[in-house]
Amino acid sequence: MSDPFEDDSRDYLALINEEEQYSLWPRDIDVPAGWRVVYGPAPRDEVLDHIDRSWTDMRPKSLRDAMSANDSVPA
Repeated sequence: MSDPFEDDSRDYLALINEEEQYSLWPRDIDVPAGWRVVYGPAPRDEVLDHIDRSWTDMRPKSLRDAMSANDSVPA
């Protein structure tokens, strides 16, 4: 049996969670709770390209927000 996340013959989705983290997901597998589809279905390489273009900051949203809040606090 082949790995469903590595099969170039199937279509995929790009998912995102509340922390704005992305995931490549096989189209024919149910989207897990806490994730939503933001791109696809499309070929694997196309979805990976979308994720590469979109996910420019690997830090979770909560960390980015906390760091931004700390930056705005006067010293």
